[in-house]
Amino acid sequence: MTRTLITNARLIDPEGATDTLGALLIEDGLIAQVYSEGQPQGVPSDARVIDAGGKCLAPGIVDIGVKVCEPGERHKESYRSAGLAAAAGGVTTIATRPDTMPAIDSPEVLEFVARRANEAAPVNVLPMAALTKGRAGQEMTEIGFLMDAGAVAFTDCDHVVRNTKVFARALTYARSLGALVIAHPQDPGLSEGAAATSGKFASLYGLPAVSPMAERMGLDRDIALLEMTGARYHADQITTARALPALERAKRNGLDITAGTSIHHLTLNELDVAGYRTFFKVKPPLRSEDDRQAVIAALRDGLIDTISSMHTPQDEESKRLPFEEAASGAVALQTLLPAALRLYHSGDLDLPVLFRALSYNPAKRLGLNCGRLAQGAPADLVLFDPDAPFIMDRFKLLSKSKNTPFDEARMQGKVRITFVAGTPVYEAP
Repeated sequence: MTRTLITNARLIDPEGATDTLGALLIEDGLIAQVYSEGQPQGVPSDARVIDAGGKCLAPGIVDIGVKVCEPGERHKESYRSAGLAAAAGGVTTIATRPDTMPAIDSPEVLEFVARRANEAAPVNVLPMAALTKGRAGQEMTEIGFLMDAGAVAFTDCDHVVRNTKVFARALTYARSLGALVIAHPQDPGLSEGAAATSGKFASLYGLPAVSPMAERMGLDRDIALLEMTGARYHADQITTARALPALERAKRNGLDITAGTSIHHLTLNELDVAGYRTFFKVKPPLRSEDDRQAVIAALRDGLIDTISSMHTPQDEESKRLPFEEAASGAVALQTLLPAALRLYHSGDLDLPVLFRALSYNPAKRLGLNCGRLAQGAPADLVLFDPDAPFIMDRFKLLSKSKNTPFDEARMQGKVRITFVAGTPVYEAP
């Protein structure tokens, strides 16, 4: 039996909403005991002891919506490089998107990526599958067979299913199997070709823009279909104030709906695009500061449930283009935690609330037992120093692609050790 005792740690417990000094004992990959006050008594003498030195110990991050470019674009990101970046960022579980080449829309492709992930990645990898074949929105996939092959959720990612009848049929079938459907709430007609959010800034820069109402309209349609089908639904990114009242009503009416937002929409706004910097081009586009503040408040109140990296690797060639033509997306597995800690240092969110959205809620939505500091839970943990300052250097990121908007930014928060099933998979040099 392998035992590890982590002492003198700030225990960040999102389930109990507490931040206390204590210790934690790991035995055979599970949390054996949590000592919330003082030093533990009666600890086995053969335990490896790690003195946290007053640093924070929290559940490992569970990241829903990570793009790994296997199969098809392995030069952008592989399961090995994504797994190493995740471990260095305190992410212990990644739920991967099916927007690959080809799309992950059959049990055979799903089993291939699951096998590759288990061989190559040091963290837990849970594959999601496409909702429709080829993500084309015309014919739904074999949801039952894909669930049997290990799919944890179904999504067409940023390809909104335009055909309402097809989407309703897929939701009904998913409901009968208890499958989780993850959707991208946007009106596809309004948002097509958009590179910015409509307003004075987009007009000044001459960028094709989309109204925040496109998100509201997309969410309204999906909520109506949820009322009709009773499916389990998660909105991948809620980024505007306009969408929040509809989300609040849907939850109040008892629909099985949760919502996430991306770290970039929580920490950046439309003005960061100044100078046509394509590393700041994401989908949906960055919003106004008022929208950013509204989303932070919704996260604090529990209306928005999860924070994700929306990790989207792009190579230099696809980013070094005019802003309108450049590919959308940013890598964020390794920058997710220090970027999220900006909200802690600004006083917007405390650490238990932050890890409720980073770890506990996403684990709960996927039906996992991790994301909490509790006896018997998997010892997927991150030990980090929330105050350690550094300047982000994109060339030091472990992802193959380096397209981060945080390059050369001053940040705080460094991961010291990441544990998966009690085993250190990353230790800071």
